[in-house]
Amino acid sequence: MFEVFKKELRELLRDKKTLMFVVALPVLIFPIIFGTLGYFMAQAHLNAEQEVHTYSIVGDENATGFSESVFYHKNFKLQNDLKFNSKEELENAVTEGLIDLGIYISSQPIINDKKKSTVKIEVIYNNSSRVNYITEKINKIFSAYKILVQHKNLKDLGITKQQEQDFVLLPIELELIDSSNARESFGEKIGILLPYLLIPIVLTGASYPAIDLGAGEKERGTLETLLLTPITRTHLVIGKFITILTASLATSLITVISLGTWMYIAKQFISISFITDAIELIGTVDLILILLLLIPLACIFSSLVLAISIYAKTFKEAQNYMGPLSILTFFPLAISMMPNMELNVKTSLIPIVNISLAIRELLKGTVEYNHVYLIIGSTSIIAIISILFCVKWFNKEEVLFR
Repeated sequence: MFEVFKKELRELLRDKKTLMFVVALPVLIFPIIFGTLGYFMAQAHLNAEQEVHTYSIVGDENATGFSESVFYHKNFKLQNDLKFNSKEELENAVTEGLIDLGIYISSQPIINDKKKSTVKIEVIYNNSSRVNYITEKINKIFSAYKILVQHKNLKDLGITKQQEQDFVLLPIELELIDSSNARESFGEKIGILLPYLLIPIVLTGASYPAIDLGAGEKERGTLETLLLTPITRTHLVIGKFITILTASLATSLITVISLGTWMYIAKQFISISFITDAIELIGTVDLILILLLLIPLACIFSSLVLAISIYAKTFKEAQNYMGPLSILTFFPLAISMMPNMELNVKTSLIPIVNISLAIRELLKGTVEYNHVYLIIGSTSIIAIISILFCVKWFNKEEVLFR
């Protein structure tokens, strides 16, 4: 069995394609992808923040303070060459892309007092853009203008003292106090994303070696020669399984180490003290438990992909079978991200969902360790069943020589 393991591992290390997926992807490609993605997202938000929006306004005389605030705002530019007289014309102009937003201000007299009126400001814009700060900027202008109008109306009503005006405008004060610490806040955010990285990596790290050790052997015609050696098929499949498992876990470890290294390098240039302080609060036991959670999952993935690879006739056919397996992996990950999904006895028994929730709770520092032990136990049972199925599957002539 170990002779098979050493032989298969030696061949994997000689295969440049496998090394690329096991080593190059985690060390270089993934950090480059995430770094590039983060850079372009930051640039998109920066451009959206600095973008100047063209606008046109109808009824500006009804709220001169508001219209002047918009006019002098650095992110808005009045389109002087276009004149509109109604709300419908503004809507058409925005739809046709002539202006970015239209502002329609109407004034409605109060029935009991014809000298006083209420003002309604309608902002027309296209919100199809994924990064759009128009509403945020308009809301800030509106909030400041609203306070000025409120204080003016109170003065007109005879309430002139600042203390009395504050009493009317702010009779009740609401203060929200977040009791979570830095680690809980960090764990809640990163704990949702980290399983999306680690769990598919565990599967990816197992898939490519498995394809080569199963379907690849068939294509090269070396499987028959291997079966003629004085080694039982059970030892043969276990040796291949251990090789795939080693590659899967190695890929996961390399990914984590690579991300940690790149984060340390980024720390020298970018201030991310909040993240590093939160990471320092995570205990060694919790990190070990995250690794222990991934080991039985890697066993399940390794046995499944080996069984698929042995069944496939060619390398290409095996790759086609791996696609649906990847999709099935993301389905439980999506479930774990649903609102109100918490780690309990029931969710601890759902494969992949339980590991995703447990990683989040471990990072937050709010996990119940009994649930973690239950997950490791239940996943280990599934892993053993998967390995036994793979062994039985490998011993079928119709599978090996189909």
